[in-house]
Amino acid sequence: MISAWIRVIRIRFLLASVISVSVGLAITWWYTNNITIVDAILTMCGVLALHASVDLLNDYWDFKRGIDTKTHRTKMSGGSGVLPEGLLKPAQVYAAGIVSLIIGAAIGMYFVATDGIVIGIILAFAVLSIYFYSTKIVNWGLAEVFVGIKGSMIVIGTYFVQTTDITEQAVLGGIVIGTLSSLILFITSFPDHDADKAKGRKTLVISLGKERACSILWIFPVITYGITIIAVCFEVFPIFCLLILLTIPLIIRSGLKLKQNYDKLINLIPVMSSTLYFSRITGVLLIVGFLVNTI
Repeated sequence: MISAWIRVIRIRFLLASVISVSVGLAITWWYTNNITIVDAILTMCGVLALHASVDLLNDYWDFKRGIDTKTHRTKMSGGSGVLPEGLLKPAQVYAAGIVSLIIGAAIGMYFVATDGIVIGIILAFAVLSIYFYSTKIVNWGLAEVFVGIKGSMIVIGTYFVQTTDITEQAVLGGIVIGTLSSLILFITSFPDHDADKAKGRKTLVISLGKERACSILWIFPVITYGITIIAVCFEVFPIFCLLILLTIPLIIRSGLKLKQNYDKLINLIPVMSSTLYFSRITGVLLIVGFLVNTI
């Protein structure tokens, strides 16, 4: 039972939110040399609860719509497989998703009370978009946009909770992290193309077609590296943030492999894995870039 819950929450993907919050905290430390530990812990717990909620509700709705029974599940795509395998009941997963959403919203409301309307706006966006993600947002073709905005808002919100301010560092850092998060959704939608399309979902891969979508992959690292380089040149980011350029070989390898294997499920698995590693390592290096400068 415990292993089933671990699967359905998709622990490995929660790391994206851990990195997002950590980037916000790293920017805070670099900019102010101060962090309120209790608020940092509450922020992390709230964000993880909201992230778990969207994964749980997504699994529930994909099962109800018959998507997860049509996909070829891999460790990177096709849902958790918990509901098609009968390891948990749909009602249990839905209830867990709602409870996680309530927990995340409750923590968010605490920060609304202490820090004001800005957190309220971010929280309202998060709650509404999480609840309607699997039933509306993905049908409108806005899934990648939602994930990008979500990642950005986590960084900005984390910084705001600590400083009650929004700076260009937090905004640009948020865009970088949001772009990396959106990339993961983009790459993992390749093997789910047929099942998603048959059930009315829209993704970039579905809108463009698999072959044309391969070229879109390069936009994500261009945004990530471009913003960072420009921010360093204008002294908005510390120079050590250029450490993220170390991941260039990894994304080049992933992009070239995707072009060769976009329609081959087995060969797509290592491409998805290497893209995930690119996203996570780049995010961690951005954190290091801010922290090394303070040391």
